[in-house]
Amino acid sequence: MIEKFIMAGDTPLHLCDSQTGDRCIVLLHGYLESMLVWDDFVPLLYKRARILTLDLPGHGISTVAGPVHTMEYLADTVRGALDALGIERCTLVGHSMGGYAALAFCERYPERLDGIVLLSSTPDADTEEKRENRRREIRLIEAGKKEALARIAPEAGFAPGNRKRLRDNIEDLAEQIFITEDEGITALLNGMIERPDRNEMLQRSPVRQCFLFGREDGYIPREKAEELAARHTQAEVVWLEQSGHMGFIEEPQATAEALLRFVFPEEEPKAGAQE
Repeated sequence: MIEKFIMAGDTPLHLCDSQTGDRCIVLLHGYLESMLVWDDFVPLLYKRARILTLDLPGHGISTVAGPVHTMEYLADTVRGALDALGIERCTLVGHSMGGYAALAFCERYPERLDGIVLLSSTPDADTEEKRENRRREIRLIEAGKKEALARIAPEAGFAPGNRKRLRDNIEDLAEQIFITEDEGITALLNGMIERPDRNEMLQRSPVRQCFLFGREDGYIPREKAEELAARHTQAEVVWLEQSGHMGFIEEPQATAEALLRFVFPEEEPKAGAQE
């Protein structure tokens, strides 16, 4: 993986690129994460496809561009990165908030996609309760209490049975929160609050689609995931049986095999994720 900064349109962007492979997979991290979150996962993929990871603007060491980073802005930045690197088409894999950016990309630039994978993510807009929770987080950040997020959010992403085993990963995620700029956190919270419902867009889209859900996801409860799976019959659905919200860390092999089956549908399936 080659690490570098590029200009994605007008946005300075920090990314890593494996540079080789006939097909490209772009991994978009979630809220309070950075491209570092993929470090242990990328080796499961890069021998089969070109892998691109990046710090979405506002997180990692990419720029903060203003008080609101809309999902459309993130999508435009991803498109700018593809243009700068000469990548015509890709499969976008969006984890959580990264899925919201991937959905905006799917709406704006479907011709650039071989497929879209929502990894512990949904096309739903925020409920009013969820919006208020995000506003509460903004107030917490503005009050200088980011440590409260670092203390609670990383562990909540994992299934209870995985937390002891993956304690080091939880601590790494907490550290990423501490080094993330406050302005970047609030810009992305504001952008998530504003995002529209994209269920109808996804149902109409000609782009191939896949949902990966964790059976023990505390952020997307099983009942909600099952409802989405039933509504989106056009999409493939893969269940990670022992995962919470962080399936690519909790069950990396099963997640990687599911992704590669989706990216290379013409190949014989391998034993992997529970479907």
